Amino acid sequence: MQQPHESPDSGHAPRGQGGTTRVLVVDDDPTVSEVVSGYLDRAGYQVDVAGDGHSALVRAAAHWPDLVVLDLMLPGMDGLEVCRRIRDRGPVPVIMLTARGDEGDRILGLEVGADDYVTKPFSPRELVLRVESVLRRTRPAVAARPVHAAGVTVDPAARRATKNGAELSLTLREFDLLAFLLRNHGRAYSREELMREVWGWDFGDMSTVTVHVRRLRGKLEDDPARPRLIQTVWGVGYRFDATPCEEAVRP
Repeated sequence: MQQPHESPDSGHAPRGQGGTTRVLVVDDDPTVSEVVSGYLDRAGYQVDVAGDGHSALVRAAAHWPDLVVLDLMLPGMDGLEVCRRIRDRGPVPVIMLTARGDEGDRILGLEVGADDYVTKPFSPRELVLRVESVLRRTRPAVAARPVHAAGVTVDPAARRATKNGAELSLTLREFDLLAFLLRNHGRAYSREELMREVWGWDFGDMSTVTVHVRRLRGKLEDDPARPRLIQTVWGVGYRFDATPCEEAVRP
C-alpha cells in the first residue's frame, strides 16, 4: 500500500443526524485495516473494523454504517457475497478494495452494486477522498426538486425514483446517474463527462460508467436489449430520450 507523507485533513467527515459518519472497514490484512482506519479516523470518521465477511455482517447489523470499505478477497465469504448480503439489509454505499488487476473482477464488484473500487496498492489519502466523494453525492440538497420525463420521476430529496408510478430499486450511484441524465434529457454525454459529473472524478476506469448504464437499463427499460430511454450515441456516449410531448421539470 502506498503511504504518502502528507496526512489527510481532519474534521471533513460529513455529519449525519446521529453525529459523526460511521465507516465499516472490512479487510483480512491487519496492516491495511490499521492504516486505512487511521486515515479515516484523522479525517473525522468513526471507524469499525472487521477481518472477515461474517464479522462484517455482525458489525453492520449492530451499528449500521454510512459507508463500507470492503476487500474483495476475504477468507470464507468473499467481498462480493458480503456486498450482496449487506445490500439486502438496506442501502449503503460500498467502496470495493481489490488486489486484482483484471477488469472482470472490477466489473463484478460494480455488478453487485459497489459504488466505487480502489485497486491495491493504493494511497490511503486517495481512499479518504473517494470516501468523501461518495458520501457527498449520497446527500443531495434538500431543496432539489423532482424531475419528470417519459414516465420517469426522480425525487433527489427523497432519493426515490419511479417509472409509471412503480418504484425503481436503484443503487446510490444508479440513482445519481439517472437523475443527471433525466435532468439533462436530450443531450448526449461522453463517458468521461459522466464520470466527471456523476462520480466527481477527472480520471478513472470508463467501464464503471458502462456497467452502471447497463444495470440502469436493466431496471428502467421495457426491453434492455433495445433501450428506448437511455440511448447509445455512437462515437459520443449516452443520452436520455424523453418523449416529444414531455418536458423535464428542472430545479
